[in-house]
Amino acid sequence: MCLVAALGAPLCGASPVSGSLEVLVRTPVSVRRGHTITLPCWNNPPQSADSLEVSWYRNYDAPIMSYRGKKFENASQDASYVGRVSFGLKDAASAGLTEGDVSLKLEKATVKDAGDYICYVSSERGYDRATVSLSVTEVGTSPLLSAVWEEDNMLNMSCESEGWYPTPYLRWSDGKQLLQSTRSLRYSEDSSGLQSVHSWLLVSSSSEVSCSVGIFDEEPKEARSKSFLAGW
Repeated sequence: MCLVAALGAPLCGASPVSGSLEVLVRTPVSVRRGHTITLPCWNNPPQSADSLEVSWYRNYDAPIMSYRGKKFENASQDASYVGRVSFGLKDAASAGLTEGDVSLKLEKATVKDAGDYICYVSSERGYDRATVSLSVTEVGTSPLLSAVWEEDNMLNMSCESEGWYPTPYLRWSDGKQLLQSTRSLRYSEDSSGLQSVHSWLLVSSSSEVSCSVGIFDEEPKEARSKSFLAGW
């Protein structure tokens, strides 16, 4: 079942196992790395969570968070989420657990947190579950341009930027059209999962080109060769 919320995001629930319990979520959601995000999940019709068992999972491995009998069960909690998860509010008007809002509040998001989260709710009358998809983003550094003189009055332009997630795009332009790089485009990843990109382009020494790097839904960062070449 999928409904459309006033915010325009779909509200989806798995087929309820029991007609007396249905779980709804709002998905997808997105967060900037290092920030806090709430993954909305609630039961319908509204029912106090005090009498429910609530668990959040990633791929049904060790639970991210478990709540039963009005208390949290931390013995089997995924270690990477310790101290970073709690119940949150799906919106400003929510009354929280008393009305069945079992949304997951995730703090200090990392790129490794990106993926699908399963909200599982059960009671004596049945159970249901639904999935929330989370994307994590990070905007990297402004592109760094450099150049090396080649034969025949040509320049080998280099553009590099680091600290992006997910994998960024890199585009060369002369102000009128996009330019196809005749040299390599190389990506690398650091220990935290952030992406770096490096590209080369062969141009005439009189050319004025720009290099932009970005991820979708974010303003790209750009560097231009005009000011760079002025110093030659």
